[in-house]
Amino acid sequence: MDLLKTIEKIYGSDYHMDLWQLKIFKKVIDLEGFSRAAEAIHLTQPTVSSHIRDLEAHFGCRLIDRMGKTAKPTRAGELLYEYADRMLGLAAETESAVAEFLGHISGQIAIGGSTIPGGYILPRQIGGFTRTYPEVRIRLHVSDTRQIIDDVLAGRLDFGMVGAEAETDRIVQKALIRDEMRLIVRTDHPWADRREIELDRLCSQPFLLREPGSGTRKSLEKQLARAGFNMDSFTVAAELGSTAAVIQGIKSGMGISILSPIAVEDELKSGSLKALSVTGLDLSRHFYLTTRRERTPSPAARALMDYLEKQMAPEGL
Repeated sequence: MDLLKTIEKIYGSDYHMDLWQLKIFKKVIDLEGFSRAAEAIHLTQPTVSSHIRDLEAHFGCRLIDRMGKTAKPTRAGELLYEYADRMLGLAAETESAVAEFLGHISGQIAIGGSTIPGGYILPRQIGGFTRTYPEVRIRLHVSDTRQIIDDVLAGRLDFGMVGAEAETDRIVQKALIRDEMRLIVRTDHPWADRREIELDRLCSQPFLLREPGSGTRKSLEKQLARAGFNMDSFTVAAELGSTAAVIQGIKSGMGISILSPIAVEDELKSGSLKALSVTGLDLSRHFYLTTRRERTPSPAARALMDYLEKQMAPEGL
């Protein structure tokens, strides 16, 4: 069965399955649940269930298995999902082509950022973009790098910006900003007056870590491995779920940590925290514009990506 025959089957019958129903079906599969899909597309759960029942009646088979609160596609559902993804992508590509031809940039886009890009970099850029394109509405989701990449893959986000490289060829990344992480200590720490510290001396200090899905942690572990170290060499005082929590932990005397100076810019200016280089450890990394390879961006998403690329460069902020 090819795509043309599928379309002929759909539109040649008395019952016409529309793209909206395909979008609902795909959302249920992507989010693995009827209630989550209903919330995401602002419908009631009974309405979502009704659309799925109509699809199943049309094809004469079960498309989704309900296992408690989790929804999984059947074999037939997996086949329909493949075609639904292609058809919705073609519809989006068609709208993009016409909108670009008319020079009209509007609509809503969902973007994501890991902690540093989402909390500090992207908000600074969005204001300038929306002044240029006032008819574009942007929804910014902030999470760790792993979650942002997963959301881009699932189509929940138009694109993201993260601090680590993805481990799948379904993702395309472009380096935009070079970041130089530093060791952050309190102003009354014995090392506060130093400009740098030897790597092996960090092992004796209580150390604060981000959670495993964090791009900051992933970059740190990668550079430590290159230097012949790993996290087992450190005295880990705590693993914390956000950069803000790590910063508060440093301020309270819980320990020290390696962070982006972007996250502690105000504290460094006020002198409440100090930043040191670590001898023998390359703490440079990039923040990457992250997209799904097979997804055609909407005109609004393409305009924002172009804007970010023009505003940012790998050399720095």
